[in-house]
Amino acid sequence: MFNHLTGLGRAKRLNKIWNSPFNLHSNVLLAVQKEAEFAKAGKKARVMARMNSLLEPRLIEALYDASRAGVKIDLIVRGQCALKPGVPGLSENIHLRSVVGRFLEHSRVFYFYNDGAEDVYISSADWMDRNFFRRVELAIPIEDPRLKKRVIEEGLKAMLADNVLAWVSDATGHYERKKPSGARVVNSHDQLLNKLAIGFRATESGTGA
Repeated sequence: MFNHLTGLGRAKRLNKIWNSPFNLHSNVLLAVQKEAEFAKAGKKARVMARMNSLLEPRLIEALYDASRAGVKIDLIVRGQCALKPGVPGLSENIHLRSVVGRFLEHSRVFYFYNDGAEDVYISSADWMDRNFFRRVELAIPIEDPRLKKRVIEEGLKAMLADNVLAWVSDATGHYERKKPSGARVVNSHDQLLNKLAIGFRATESGTGA
């Protein structure tokens, strides 16, 4: 990556890392389009993504196309978002929420089911024009199965299950705060803090790694 930034020769192609302003946008776009193709073929297809902002027009159009193809799409966008979820005939399969609590929500995690391969990337980039084309950004694959599972569970699914800190957008762009139904209260930030505390106790007692 540093050769990309400081080298005098032609930048070499990276095999695993997606990076802007070179191929991050095209690879994310391709990953979404692949999910649409899987859905059209009758296969399971899913996209989950977490970021600060979602504004890039071509990617939004690709998400709409994927939704129309039958891809289940869950987006966790803390701030600005130009995409409208739940619009009949356009984005019925897209769900959009923002999670706001004691943590500064600054994580970027991208998940593509990819016919069962479950590709997961952590990234520095929001899905915005400036991040894709005018900055140096990275998206790095999580390949270790244990770590991948943890990123999916703690970085995505915990936020999607939250019914205390989450604000859910409707087709008009209006956000309404989630409220716990029944006895099940899910505060994702408290869950993560509890897991951290359990991990510390296990380490101190010598029972954890």
